[in-house]
Amino acid sequence: MNRSTRTPPARRYAVLSADGTPIGYRTMGDGPGLIVVGGALRTAEDYLPLASALARSFTVHLVERRGRGASGPLGPRYTLGKEVDDLLAVQAETGARSAFGHSYGGLVVLETARSSRVLDRIAVYEPGVPCLPVPTAWMDPYRERLAAGDPHGAFVHFIRGSGGAPAFVSRMPYWYLRLALRVAFRGPSWQRMLPLLDANLAEHGQLAAQYGRLAEFAAVTAPVLLLCGGRTARASRAEFDALRDTLPDATLETLGGLDHFGPEGKNASVVAERVLAFLR
Repeated sequence: MNRSTRTPPARRYAVLSADGTPIGYRTMGDGPGLIVVGGALRTAEDYLPLASALARSFTVHLVERRGRGASGPLGPRYTLGKEVDDLLAVQAETGARSAFGHSYGGLVVLETARSSRVLDRIAVYEPGVPCLPVPTAWMDPYRERLAAGDPHGAFVHFIRGSGGAPAFVSRMPYWYLRLALRVAFRGPSWQRMLPLLDANLAEHGQLAAQYGRLAEFAAVTAPVLLLCGGRTARASRAEFDALRDTLPDATLETLGGLDHFGPEGKNASVVAERVLAFLR
């Protein structure tokens, strides 16, 4: 497979979701329709390399989830169901019958497939379907630091308390991590992330609310490719085992050398290759 990440021309569109919120998306490539839905603290920009690789065989519709870019705000009554409505609106507009989701976006795709039959084939990378209780103690101090105008301080609470950071990072003093983040987090990725810190709180609140619902995903009838990274923590990979065993028609593959952020950046073509092999 050609691993060039040159971005093909993209056309920008928007569709109204069920509650009237505009949802923007970029369309590129040629072939059957494929919707791409990204994760928390990410915009469509972060998935352009992946979308570009997929667009060699599919017409890719890269969604800008609500709260991002040209899309409308999360809104005061935000729920996972709103994200499902957004995906259904894009699907109805494009006619796409396949979807790829990463992290929280993977949860959105699977919940859409659970509650409707509009998708024929699904690929997800480390989807946010919790099999264990989701840590929430970090949320109140995170909210307080955001209200105080201290985004770096808020982010420290997130990375130390949400369970995704290596153990040695979680043990570092708060003041030290905050200083390190102020020095290290200055580039374009951080600038894209800053406006999403409020949304991150709301989305993780919804993620925590899904605990206990694993058995409901047995209603997903579409074939599912479930991908995870070989560098992802063993406890998380055990959750993906449980999800695979719950879904009626699922294949679990581990991509060596990748972590939770595999679909982004330089490794996007590796993920795209597996997704294309499955969807074809």
